[in-house]
Amino acid sequence: MSYGPKPWIQLHWDVRAALNFILGGTGSGFLLFAAFVPAAPQPARAALLLGLALVATGLASVWLEIGRKLRAVHVFFNPFTSWMTRESFVALLLFASGLAAVWFGSPPFAALTAAVALGFIYCQGRMLRASKGIPAWREPAITWLIFWTAIAEGAGLYLLFAVLVGSDVPPLAGGGLALAVVARGVAWSRYRGRVEASLIPQARAALDPTGKQLYQLGAIVPLALLLAGGAMEQFAAVAAPLAGIAALAAGWRFKFVLVVRASFNQGFALPRVPVRGR
Repeated sequence: MSYGPKPWIQLHWDVRAALNFILGGTGSGFLLFAAFVPAAPQPARAALLLGLALVATGLASVWLEIGRKLRAVHVFFNPFTSWMTRESFVALLLFASGLAAVWFGSPPFAALTAAVALGFIYCQGRMLRASKGIPAWREPAITWLIFWTAIAEGAGLYLLFAVLVGSDVPPLAGGGLALAVVARGVAWSRYRGRVEASLIPQARAALDPTGKQLYQLGAIVPLALLLAGGAMEQFAAVAAPLAGIAALAAGWRFKFVLVVRASFNQGFALPRVPVRGR
């Protein structure tokens, strides 16, 4: 690696960090639907445990990046300045409320878990926004793009989960997915327009194909499948999980590219270059 005025891709966050945004966001969005979409007691508990497991796996993935693993405790030392610290505290509350909801089968604890999950998603968006040296991350619109991406992923996973456990397709989850993929498309359009001036060609080349996927695979395909499932009842059991998989795939691809492929820094600004003899 040679450092100079030209931007280079950051190497501090790799695929393990991307997995935190992918699995943590999906798990948190999934917990929102696990709390409010009606389900039988046992599938409801399984859904909460699955959401918590995804968040835990995401956090464990980013923990693997640390050279000295015991230093992970330092993440709790800067609550007033670090969104990563805030995410960690929110994660503790998320696991406490989620496990209480599972243990007691308590709707109020499940609702609290959903509220905390939304806070976890928001912290993830603010973590990226706080990375001032990365033009693709520091744009304020990234926060809501990450937020709606996580909600879409959670809704998509819930539709897949419902079919796998033998439940009927939940209309509330289908409606939530439709709303989330449209909101994600709007958030992407706003983010892409605002970040355009600060992107270098390599970052633009990485982001633009994933943006098309957010529209095509992540919005048009799920909406078409949901409409088809609503029009043909016999097709609903197949259309719903396929719509969920499409929304998930587009979101996961976008987050991977955003964190790993499009994360060029701004390089050095050299308004004056020293010249010998002057």
